[in-house]
Amino acid sequence: MATLTHAIHIFQHGGLSQAEFLAQIDHALATDGTNSAELLDILSEEQTKFPLPPDVYAEVQRRIEHRGEAEQGPVSEETRMRTERVAQAQASGLPLNIASDEGGRVKGVGDTLNGRFELKECLGVGGMGTVYKALDLRKLEASDRNPYIAIKVLNVQFRGHPKSLIALQREAKKAQTLAHPNIVTVYDFDREGSMVYLTMEYLSGRPLNRILRAPGFNGMPWADVIHIVDGMARALAYAHQRGFVHCDFKPANVFLTDAGEVKVIDFGIARVFQRPEVDTEATVFDPGSLGALTPAYASPEMLEHREPDPRDDIYALGCITYELLTGHHPFDQVAATQARNAGMKPQPPKNLSSRKWRALKNALSFERETRTPSVARFLEELGDDRGAAPSRGLMIGAGVAAAALVLGAAGLYLGGRSEEGSPVAAAPVPDAEAPAPVTQPPDSAVSAAVASVLAGVPCSALVASVENGAVRAQGYIPERFGLARFRNELATVAGVRSVAADVETVGDDKCGVVEKFAPYWSRNRQAAAAASIGTRGGKTQLSEGEYLVVDIRTPGFDSYVNVDYYVHDGSVVHLVPSPRAREDQAPPNYAATIGSLGNWVISKPFGTELIVLVVTPERLFSGLRRESEPQRDYLRAMETRLAQVAEKHGADRVAVDFVQITTAARSQ
Repeated sequence: MATLTHAIHIFQHGGLSQAEFLAQIDHALATDGTNSAELLDILSEEQTKFPLPPDVYAEVQRRIEHRGEAEQGPVSEETRMRTERVAQAQASGLPLNIASDEGGRVKGVGDTLNGRFELKECLGVGGMGTVYKALDLRKLEASDRNPYIAIKVLNVQFRGHPKSLIALQREAKKAQTLAHPNIVTVYDFDREGSMVYLTMEYLSGRPLNRILRAPGFNGMPWADVIHIVDGMARALAYAHQRGFVHCDFKPANVFLTDAGEVKVIDFGIARVFQRPEVDTEATVFDPGSLGALTPAYASPEMLEHREPDPRDDIYALGCITYELLTGHHPFDQVAATQARNAGMKPQPPKNLSSRKWRALKNALSFERETRTPSVARFLEELGDDRGAAPSRGLMIGAGVAAAALVLGAAGLYLGGRSEEGSPVAAAPVPDAEAPAPVTQPPDSAVSAAVASVLAGVPCSALVASVENGAVRAQGYIPERFGLARFRNELATVAGVRSVAADVETVGDDKCGVVEKFAPYWSRNRQAAAAASIGTRGGKTQLSEGEYLVVDIRTPGFDSYVNVDYYVHDGSVVHLVPSPRAREDQAPPNYAATIGSLGNWVISKPFGTELIVLVVTPERLFSGLRRESEPQRDYLRAMETRLAQVAEKHGADRVAVDFVQITTAARSQ
């Protein structure tokens, strides 16, 4: 028996002409006992997976609604107005999912919403709404260089749902809290009459489903796959850390920009899986009640209406990863419950190592208990083949550009600084042969004297604390000054009973770097290291060919991140931002791992090198700098900009941290 879904699939694969397709639709509508409301839901669902041309989509929707009118008997005024809007939309060549005011007047390309947003182009139709490219007239008036935004308007049939307005409002609220480089930025929620919409950043590129559904597509090279998977995973991991499950993760909700960025869109039915007691939203409105799932990517638990869990998104992520590798769905677009009941098993993709296949297969498990527990674990297992050469890497050295890098939340800050090269020594103060009773100076007096000693150390970045005469110092001092001398000068301060020095020495070539950043580093340390950078596992001795992986953490405010690698030869390589790593924004208290996929590989020149994290509330430079430049030029520019930012926002809004590594040739 012909069905709506079957006819759409045949048409999409070129098996029917448009006239034959519409004839099949008429036959399906005549023989299918499903009511029209459910058929509209099916059509919307299929549209999110295999988009029909707008005019064809509008015609199919019109025919379903026409059958619905016959089911309802006499035509009501509301139905008549709706039918007139359909006819008007069709005559205009627009998709039926169009904006309309309270009088039912169709709004489409060329119209303006709320006197501000001029609709320029229909970008696509999704399960919840139609997305337009729009010109923000207010931005245009202000001579904004990028006056375009995207507007998502609620679909006509979805807008009829009694809770649809709540759905879009909740989507806006949730999306605004998910500030991440791999998640589309949502600006606001608004309405004009009965029509409601979201405004969000305009992206130039194409959705992933168009790539996967392109004729002849049979998979991507591993390097391209892992770049896309990395971006998707970091977006999901960030959302999961904040208690959100996407719940409708699929290729149509992943966007690849022309700049190579990966953006996850439409957290429209994401549901809170961690419900704080103060959040009563879930008891008022459950987005899952709208039934806007996509069966081919929904986990069995979602299809069975169980409580959402991060592992539901992992199942969808596994399906998309498999499609990127092979060009087809692991279960041929069959819903997970049906695939499970039929005993379907995905076949290993060609040229995928057994370790990577095991990681992918775990993500595709039909049971939550055996499915990969977290996105971070999936990314780690998928991207780590012991001893394998990286698919794309950066040879860090003189004149070499930085590698592709996506700043994300898949990794966690490991904390701690390596003790290797950072001696911590306790130096008891020698007692006199016949000590006379003395009065212990207060810690405040000792602290002042210790601060004077620290200020006298040239080319240093130091902080110290004093408690009951015990001094603990942290930071960097020049090699020529020496640790022994440093400890001795502190030990001779009146009232000091012991000294612990968690201090690293730096060579003369790094003196200028430390000196320029010292005030900001010291202030950051005194604020309990609100911003920090460290090598993975605290390993600071790296050999030729090893990966460089660093963990960072940002302060408690929205910020811009700079990560620079000060090479032994006197140059500086800009890692973030750079032409290959433009995303530099981070939300408050953000933890990230950089380079976990083998982006950076150690190479000559070898020696002691410094990696510097600089976090500021505004971007330091209006454009990208050369990927590699002399340290002297960069430090001069940095000094000027940091002073300007500190004057504007306060010095406490500039946070700096260092990590020093030593590189060497591969041992024979």
